[in-house]
Amino acid sequence: MFYQDCAHDIDTPVHPVSAPDYMPIGQLRALQLHRLQGVVRRIYDNVPLTRKRMDERGVKPEHIQTLADIALLPFSVKSDLRDEYPHGLFASPMNEIVRFHCSSGTTGKPIVIGNTRNDIILWQQTCMRALAMCGVRSSDVMQVTYGYGLFTGGLGLHYGGEGIGCAVLPISGGNTERQLMMMRDMGVTVIACTPSYFLHLVDEGHKRGINFRTDTKLKHGIFGAEPWSEEMRTKIQDATGITAHDIYGLTEICGPGVANDCQYHNGLHIFEDHFYPEIIDPETLEPQPDGIAGELVFTTLTRTGTPMLRYRTRDISRLNTKACECGRTIRTFERVSARSDDMLIIRGVNVFPSQIESGLLQVDKVLPHYMINITREGDLDKLEIQVEVTRETFGDDIRSLEILRSEIAHSVQRIINISASIRLVEPNTLPRSEGKIQRVRDMR
Repeated sequence: MFYQDCAHDIDTPVHPVSAPDYMPIGQLRALQLHRLQGVVRRIYDNVPLTRKRMDERGVKPEHIQTLADIALLPFSVKSDLRDEYPHGLFASPMNEIVRFHCSSGTTGKPIVIGNTRNDIILWQQTCMRALAMCGVRSSDVMQVTYGYGLFTGGLGLHYGGEGIGCAVLPISGGNTERQLMMMRDMGVTVIACTPSYFLHLVDEGHKRGINFRTDTKLKHGIFGAEPWSEEMRTKIQDATGITAHDIYGLTEICGPGVANDCQYHNGLHIFEDHFYPEIIDPETLEPQPDGIAGELVFTTLTRTGTPMLRYRTRDISRLNTKACECGRTIRTFERVSARSDDMLIIRGVNVFPSQIESGLLQVDKVLPHYMINITREGDLDKLEIQVEVTRETFGDDIRSLEILRSEIAHSVQRIINISASIRLVEPNTLPRSEGKIQRVRDMR
């Protein structure tokens, strides 16, 4: 494999065709079909639930003759993993499983994924490709503040960084003061964490008089594990001077390293040689052509421990085929704007938290910390948004604050098409999180 062969000298330019990211389209599609046929056969032979569903459809592995034939196959959903807990979806015997990972969910049975040695090696390689896409090199020092353990975030980026050859600081989450101290003392140039936690580090750093542009060596941020908007990217970059990259993954598919954005931020490049993407209509479940928005679906082409067939991510996006300036031939999808299971229905209107965030952060003086409160009075839904604004703003007169409140309300309403009550709060008023931030309180 290219990155395995060249990890010792990742800074050296190579011919683009040498890397999977730049594979000629015809060659890539042939590889995808070959791998799809192999994984369908593996799942059919080893996973009773999927075999039963395929038999009910009258579909056998030999029926997969083209990539379009993937539409013949059944979907997988998160509840399948819970219903078949803990080992029912494994396609490898236990003596080949070398590691378990679980979802970060806190209710019910966890999502358990069994990994073979092959899965771990390929996961490291996709994480290496993601980091290399961000400009991470062997000379970098990377601070990984994602959680370690059953959660995939920490270990995925950790092994990806080590594979590239950079120095990895496996600090995990928590202890903000230590995070900031180590960031400066170790000369950290790359940080990997949730965007909300990085903003928390920035806030705490500013309280301690840290200027992230001059007092740290940070160049790159690898942010994922929660939806975030382009407006959030702008806020992060303006506040720190770093380049903020979006990494995408989910435990059921492998963890981080499914897709990543390059320096042009024209969507997230999917490592298609390992993860076959589809977009479906979430209502009809029919495949949608590239360019049409819908639910993102992935089939793992190379995983052997717990391969997933047409896994419904619930993430809303669209596939793009327009060539990226970086020269990669692998397709991109639009950064995830929302999750179908995060959708709020307020006064009969479908609203996603990311839409509210976009409206808030288009207004000057607004900080990237907010809370969405939904209540009901009689038969009417009430939407209130608490949003932090700069400390200087609270020194303004009442009329100026009312103008700002009105500007924020108008910006949000323009996007979600319903009115919201805006409550301005001082900096550091709203909760912070060391992991995935919870921004919605639905009290109806």
